[in-house]
Amino acid sequence: MRDLKIPDQRHPEKAHRPDNAQPKKPDWIRVKAPSGAGYKETRNILRENKLVTVCEEASCPNVGECWNQGHATMMIMGEICTRGCTFCNIATGKPEALDAFEPGRVAHAVETLGLNHVVITSVDRDDLKDGGAEHIAQTIRAVRHRAPETTIEVLTPDFLKCDVSAVEAVVEARPDVFNHNLETVPGLYPTVRPGARYFHSLRLLQQVKEMDASIFTKSGIMVGLGEEKQGVQQVMDDMRAADVDFLTIGQYLQPTPKHHRVARFVDPEEFKSYEKAAWGKGFLMVSATPLTRSSYHAGDDFAQLRAAREAKLG
Repeated sequence: MRDLKIPDQRHPEKAHRPDNAQPKKPDWIRVKAPSGAGYKETRNILRENKLVTVCEEASCPNVGECWNQGHATMMIMGEICTRGCTFCNIATGKPEALDAFEPGRVAHAVETLGLNHVVITSVDRDDLKDGGAEHIAQTIRAVRHRAPETTIEVLTPDFLKCDVSAVEAVVEARPDVFNHNLETVPGLYPTVRPGARYFHSLRLLQQVKEMDASIFTKSGIMVGLGEEKQGVQQVMDDMRAADVDFLTIGQYLQPTPKHHRVARFVDPEEFKSYEKAAWGKGFLMVSATPLTRSSYHAGDDFAQLRAAREAKLG
């Protein structure tokens, strides 16, 4: 029986990779260990509904803060991904069959937590013909039914091996925000995101806008993987060309010695320069800090995003 708590079983594709030394974290990247009544209550609700969160699976540094506020990012379609990205701490392998009752459990948890905004993400499911698109759509519809006032953000796979109808299925379910992360600059894809294609992911975001311009689009990258500043600027330009509304930039943190190395810790001033540049390029919303993650402060950011569009439209 596979035990996902054991590193070699969690990441069999990384087991024989050489160790990468993990540099000491600077003060600006340190966070407190998760604790508090709110954290425990959120954890209990998630456990009762047998839900997986990317907060835990991806070892997010903000889990304590977010769960204390009753916020959690639901990860659907199982806890095993068909991809083996070198930066990611989610388990890799052959996933189990989809759980038909999962959309209902997610909706129940959203209602119980009283969320104003929910982020729903998933593992990659290259084993499914539609990449899990219909399951994502069903989850959106279930949340709409149980919590009609909650705004919904989906962080989707790239649907690389799927027909365009997969993207259409998610768009037709009308999430408020469609998020798909580019993760890094194109030159690092072979070593960081080997199962993906940069321009396919970019085109996916563009297709969403072409299908329904009212849906906000969002994407993010990590820095500290070995990219150059010029490359980050180019990714911003590519996103704007695809009409992406919301950009997130955060520091890459190495989950284990077997994962991609941290090339450097980017200081807060450089993040401020990226933020300033992004606003200048026309994004409606930008979050660029060392601890920024796709779903960090997502509810507050969505409110600002919507206000920015309203102001732009007069």
